Amino acid sequence: MSDDARTLVLALACLVVGAAVGWFARSRLWRRRLLRKQRFFGLPRDSECLLVVPRDPGARGWSVARHDAFALLELAAVIKECGAHAEVLAHDTAWQGFGARTEFCIGGPAANLRLAAHLRSMLPGVEINTDPAPGPEQAAIAVGGETYRLDKGAVEYVLLARLAAAGDSGNDRPVFLSAGQVGIANQAAVRYLARHHLRLARKYGVDATFCLLLRVVNSQAYGSDMVELVGDVTKAATTAKAVPAGAFSQPDRSPAT
Repeated sequence: MSDDARTLVLALACLVVGAAVGWFARSRLWRRRLLRKQRFFGLPRDSECLLVVPRDPGARGWSVARHDAFALLELAAVIKECGAHAEVLAHDTAWQGFGARTEFCIGGPAANLRLAAHLRSMLPGVEINTDPAPGPEQAAIAVGGETYRLDKGAVEYVLLARLAAAGDSGNDRPVFLSAGQVGIANQAAVRYLARHHLRLARKYGVDATFCLLLRVVNSQAYGSDMVELVGDVTKAATTAKAVPAGAFSQPDRSPAT
């Protein structure tokens, strides 16, 4: 074999080895990221999860509002990549505990009764005004001694939480809450979760509880794309009442005498 032929063979061998090493490294990195994603979302391959949403009040029968449907599409991509399966339930038909299956609960407490129950039991430091009457306190979120008011189309707030469940027999799948003042804020929060799950996992760990307050800016022009992190309110949301119970005015529904 001539020197030129030997050099060509060695070069080809180096290319093959380099390509194999690169493929192996990329595959290993991809698997590690996938496993971390599956653990963060509590979605190992072939597992099941719940998607709990409100009913669309403007439609007949069982249907999902437009922005809630967009939020479900964002979650569908995450669930598919993890190799898991989803069941969509109306909020008033999800009669079961939590921890056995990962749960994504979307909507405000007035429209989603299951989310309201999660807030009361796991985020007692949060109060959200559920009075439907128009006014400056409509849908206001109180947490950490601050009140965040809705300015529809300009500034809208949403709580995004991951609640780690602890139970027997391996019932430790997390619950994810998106409690927004309007539907587009819920869509924005779910998109934020899907896009930033790696950063959230690095910051909080894959088994932690956290509660973030997000702000959607100028949704009438930018839709759900302009989202800002207001702050981490985990400690205030999980350990103390933000305001005295019933601080938001509610209409008097006592029977007339």
